[in-house]
Amino acid sequence: MKKNDKLLIIPLGGLGEIGKNMTVFRYGDDIIILDSGLAFPEEDMLGIDLVIPDMSYIIENKDKVRAVVLTHGHEDHIGSLFYLLRQVDVPVYGSRLTLGLVEGRLKEYDVSAHNLIPVAPGDSLTLGQFEVGFIRVNHSIADALGIYFKTPVGTIVHTGDFKIDQTPVDGQMIDIHKFAELGNDGVLVLLSDSTNAERPGYTKSERTVSVALDEHFRSAKGRIILTTFASNVPRLQQAINSACQYGRKVALLGRSMVTVITKAQELGYMTIPEGILISVDEINRYPDRQMLILTTGSQGEPMAALSRLAARNHRSLELTHGDTVLIAASPIPGNERSIGRTIDALLRSGIHVVYERTSGIHVSGHASQEELKLILNLTRPKFLIPVHGEHRMLKHHSKLANELGIPKENVFIGENGQVFEFTAETGRMAGKVTAGKIFVDGLGVGDVGNIVIRDRRQLSQDGVLIVVVTLDKSRGCVLDGPDIVSRGFVYVRDSEALMEESRKIVKTVLERFENQPITQWAPLKAGIREALAKFLFSKTGRRPMILPIIMDL
Repeated sequence: MKKNDKLLIIPLGGLGEIGKNMTVFRYGDDIIILDSGLAFPEEDMLGIDLVIPDMSYIIENKDKVRAVVLTHGHEDHIGSLFYLLRQVDVPVYGSRLTLGLVEGRLKEYDVSAHNLIPVAPGDSLTLGQFEVGFIRVNHSIADALGIYFKTPVGTIVHTGDFKIDQTPVDGQMIDIHKFAELGNDGVLVLLSDSTNAERPGYTKSERTVSVALDEHFRSAKGRIILTTFASNVPRLQQAINSACQYGRKVALLGRSMVTVITKAQELGYMTIPEGILISVDEINRYPDRQMLILTTGSQGEPMAALSRLAARNHRSLELTHGDTVLIAASPIPGNERSIGRTIDALLRSGIHVVYERTSGIHVSGHASQEELKLILNLTRPKFLIPVHGEHRMLKHHSKLANELGIPKENVFIGENGQVFEFTAETGRMAGKVTAGKIFVDGLGVGDVGNIVIRDRRQLSQDGVLIVVVTLDKSRGCVLDGPDIVSRGFVYVRDSEALMEESRKIVKTVLERFENQPITQWAPLKAGIREALAKFLFSKTGRRPMILPIIMDL
């Protein structure tokens, strides 16, 4: 170890927020990237499809990147990998199911999958000056991993998204012994999931869902439509088990649902008896009491299958009064309103809806306070960085650590871009790197920024007013106009007086430039915008976007 070398931990996403998880681990000239996720747009991000981390730091140092390591296959951990691999050609390590999901998405984006390398719990490998090891954990997707890094300054443990499930559906319990072993050998830094740090007690086992599902399958007289995250393989397996028990066929709605179940079957993570799965086109061949439909849309996504069913515009299926919709998922923060709208639309149509607040058909995939304490006690880290959570969650996690004897000065609550610097004895927050949100809009990545979003927001709220004038630039005289076009501001036929006054305002501005050559359009356009904006706000209390268009003849 060089005397001045330090370990740097740099979160580029997932700190102080839910989603777009990405963390850089750097020692000397070696960089390991942990996860590469996305977030879904908030309601005020008009027209935006996805949000991914700003990867500037990685791209600037891409010659030092040794690998990408993935904890599990949720979109908030793998969703931006396709954009990363276009810039950085390095190996990607993850569990078989995680890489199976990644491979399918890489094909969609026309990105080569030649660098995908599967690993299993208990494996370890050397990447530069890092020894990287993989630990089995329980989560709401199969094959989730915790990760440890052995470095010249000490061992770092990252829990990944986890809970302690003592009766997991697949029988694969979290490897508590490995966490204890690492703790006995000495852990310098623990990075631990904070999503449920506000919740006391323990998170319920996934297996408890089967009891609630059994009750609903037993009592339902018509079709059952169940929606959950397509990646929640244990939940889907339990639903299919209940369908088999009560003599129901299973149909899949939504591309991601079909993709995940197909891949999970192929890799042996799901068992579906022969003849149970049918196509959507075959649904009407069976009595309603013999159908289970697994669908996407648990987060109220406008184009997902459940939302289209609620709006009665799905091309293949229409819900009826005897149907039961089971929403076996909790809202991601920010999605509450869209889910609420979907539930309301279903209820208005007379559909029986069962959702988290009124049932036991969902349990979290994240550890609650007692589980977080157990991991802290097993690993006994010198330093803690709470991760994967909004700021209040990180604060609650830090309080838990303080209660267990970790000094306040050894718990670091930061934000994306923060550089955490460690030696064998010390830890501190040491500056920042570029971090933030990159918006994906259609095929464009990063070409829509905050200014464009601001303009879209203004257009959506107050509309646009277009002023068209034809001038003789050499003499500064008006040849035609001004003509005013309103879109989303006022209805012109009902506002003729306002439009006429607006024309007079524009003419007043034009008179200032009359009979003199115009060398630049900018002052004239600025004058029109300023005068019109002041007048329109005084008359309407609104601020439409004003676009002067000046033609020179």
